[in-house]
Parts: sequence; C-alpha cells; structure tokens
Amino acid sequence: MFRNLVKRDLRTRYKGSVLGFLWTFVNPLLQLVVFSAIFSTVLRMNVDKYPMFLFVALLPWLFFANCTQAGTGLILNYGNLIKKIYFPRDILPLANTTAGLINLALSFLVAFVALILFKIPLTMSLIALPLIMLIQYIFTLGFVYLLSALNVYFRDIEHLWGIIIMAWFYLTPIVYPLDMVPVKYLEMFFYNPFTAFILAYRDILYRGIFPNFVLLLNLAAISILVLIFGYFIFKRLERGFAEAV
Repeated sequence: MFRNLVKRDLRTRYKGSVLGFLWTFVNPLLQLVVFSAIFSTVLRMNVDKYPMFLFVALLPWLFFANCTQAGTGLILNYGNLIKKIYFPRDILPLANTTAGLINLALSFLVAFVALILFKIPLTMSLIALPLIMLIQYIFTLGFVYLLSALNVYFRDIEHLWGIIIMAWFYLTPIVYPLDMVPVKYLEMFFYNPFTAFILAYRDILYRGIFPNFVLLLNLAAISILVLIFGYFIFKRLERGFAEAV
C-alpha cells in the first residue's frame, strides 16, 4: 500500500497538465528564473554566481514547503477511504513525504547539470548530500504528521500554515546570504533549524566543502525530536479521524 500511495502521489501531482511529470524539473527552474531576475537586477544581490547560490537552497525549501502544505489536507483528502476500511493511517504522511523526497532527488539532477554549466565543481563533499537529505526528510515528516492530524480538527491550520510558511521563507537565508543579516539578529536566525539546513546544502553543492558535522548532529537531534512529537500527536488524534472527516 505504501508503494502504491507513493506512485499515486508522483503520478497525480501534475495529472492532466501538458508537461506532466516534467513539471518536477520545470517548476523549480521557473522559480529560479524569477528570483534570479529580481535579486540580481532589481534588488542587486551581489553574490558570485547568484543563480546557483539560490538554486541549491531553493530546492530543499520547496521540498519542505510542498510536503507540509500538501500534508495539511492529507487526511481530509483520504476521508472516504478512512471511513470505509481500516488501514494504518500513519502510512499517508509517510507516502506523501517519501514522494516529495523522490521529487527532490530528481530535481538535484537538474541542479548538478546547472552547477557544471556555471563551472562550479562537484567535489567529494557530495557524499554528504544523502545524509543531509535524510535528516531533512525526518524533519519534514514530523511536520507532516503534526499538521495532517491537527488540520482534521482545526481546519484553519491549512490557511494559517500558508502564512507561516511564507514568513518562514523570508526569515531563512535562501534568497540572501547570512552575512547580510544584522549582527544583533544573527543569533535569532540560528534558532531557525532551516538556516542550518540551507548552510549545509550550500556548503556541499555551492562551496564544494563538507558541512559542519557538529551542526549536522544538532540538526539530526532536532529532526528526530520533531518526528517523535509529530508522530505522538498524530497517534493521539488518529482514533477520531473517521468521525471528524
């Protein structure tokens, strides 16, 4: 069932569109073009090879944002199935996030080609990429469990999360370098776990160096705690899903 749900998610994500599955590659590329045009010409972000500086950070953010936003309505979308038969409900967030991870991995294939075109070397640091992707997968899955369960009972979560995710995007150094942040606010930025994720991805792909492994260990610990908390809330609320949907 898990395998079929992942396949279904990947197949139906762009079902009915002309480009179909190609949107997996086209969507991040179009966002890259828009952000690069704005921050390279209008706001004049003075960063070497800025499109790649942005791209390697934008892809993991899109993975998190898309999975969590889809996750808010996940249980409601499968409401009819939940009412009719019993199956492990926790498989739904797992399948949703796994499909997103596959999508991220495929998007990185485009990133590798773009990095070569921009003459940014692919180094041995790439062996750390699966590790940071796994840690982010755990972090994201925790949020999907939490949001999918809460939204069944509090339908405003879906709309509120859209605002939170927009604010979170601009409070994370994705479109701008961390050294642009005023010193007095710098410590606050490091309370944001996604700052560490972005720095790790940029170290691996943009700078070609290994990320700070102490930082990765901290990220792993935070991600596991988020997953445990999200899964705990999900299991506590799961018993009322059939009646609430």
